[in-house]
Amino acid sequence: MTKLTHLGEDGAARMVNVGRKATTERLAIASGRIKMSTEALETIRKGDAPKGDVLGTARIAGIMAAKRTGDLIPLCHPLGLESVQIDFELEEHAISATATASLTGKTGVEMEAMVAVSTALLTIYDMAKAIDKGMVIDEVRLVEKRGGKSGIWKAPAG
Repeated sequence: MTKLTHLGEDGAARMVNVGRKATTERLAIASGRIKMSTEALETIRKGDAPKGDVLGTARIAGIMAAKRTGDLIPLCHPLGLESVQIDFELEEHAISATATASLTGKTGVEMEAMVAVSTALLTIYDMAKAIDKGMVIDEVRLVEKRGGKSGIWKAPAG
């Protein structure tokens, strides 16, 4: 069984000491989607949402959230991110979001990418809920991570 790094020998939660870890280039990619009605999707596509530019606002929200991950997730280290990018793809009845976070440092940026994509999707929900309160956010997951002792990891296809 894998040892949980955020638990001390006494079972208490702790922040992992990364002081002796090597500094490497770190990158993480997370994705998710929000399913919605045709009406909501078309309103977003046309830029006619009552609250304004949905995808532009969601992109900024995701980037801002990534920068605050250490404040939101109790045992995450505060990081000086070097890049956060959020991309959207409009599908038939959904919008897919992909967040990429990177830095050169001693700890990974998986949580920053996950928080970024989750917040971007929640922002889409908030800005379009007047049109469709039944939207569903799903499939939020880590797609890929690079850097550190474990090197490259990619999620299985599917």
